[in-house]
Amino acid sequence: MKKVITSTQNPYIKELVQLKDKSRVRKKTQTFLIEGLREINLAIKGGYTIETILFDASIFTEKLVNQIENISGVEVIEISSEVYKKLALRDTTEGIIAVAKTKDLTLNELHLSTKNPLILVVEAPEKPGNIGALLRTSDAAGIDAVLIANPKTDMYNPNIIRSSVGCIFTTTIATGTSEEIISFLKQQNINIYGAALTASVEYQTIDYTQPSAIVVGTEATGLTSKWLENTTKNIIIPMRGAIDSMNVSVSAAIIIFEGVRQRQLKK
Repeated sequence: MKKVITSTQNPYIKELVQLKDKSRVRKKTQTFLIEGLREINLAIKGGYTIETILFDASIFTEKLVNQIENISGVEVIEISSEVYKKLALRDTTEGIIAVAKTKDLTLNELHLSTKNPLILVVEAPEKPGNIGALLRTSDAAGIDAVLIANPKTDMYNPNIIRSSVGCIFTTTIATGTSEEIISFLKQQNINIYGAALTASVEYQTIDYTQPSAIVVGTEATGLTSKWLENTTKNIIIPMRGAIDSMNVSVSAAIIIFEGVRQRQLKK
């Protein structure tokens, strides 16, 4: 018999609301919510384990649920529109939410698929929207990994999943301290190019066809001295207007795609 939940006061639904809202609950249970069919399919493709699927039958039919690949054995629960609105993050929704298991994103679990990687490193990102945009860019460019140094939010924050449009599931990601990531890059003989305003060369003058890590910091303060002391070279995007910087996701995209362009020319 199919399970149906219609009350927002249901204990399980209350647990899911906590899962949506609180990082500590996601870390404790090692689970998180995924909203949207595209995102769920990308998570499955990315090797994530789906535990439960909840759907609002007034928006998303059970027939469509049954067409999702690789969900055999997954519990499926029909929920009321009131319950769905309690769990959903978006104003425009698809009527489907999944509960999934998190992955271990520590640096120890990182396995690069090439000896000549192009990597993005982001130091101390705070805004989920920026992280999501950086992941979208990384997916679009097909780079080998995104390393998050000293993250200020957990990677399974629903706003990161939403703003990345599911690219969190398609991108190789690892987190660690700046010290751990610097040590990793040096052990792997990966050049470290830090985006900085001082002691810099123009970004397009660098050869990114060798193992390369492009490192960006926060928009407010840029990279910390820990990174600036360990870069192979500092790089800068020349500004033609009145300001001296851009949004971090835009800056990262410009440099990443220069690296991709160089690598394509070398093929």
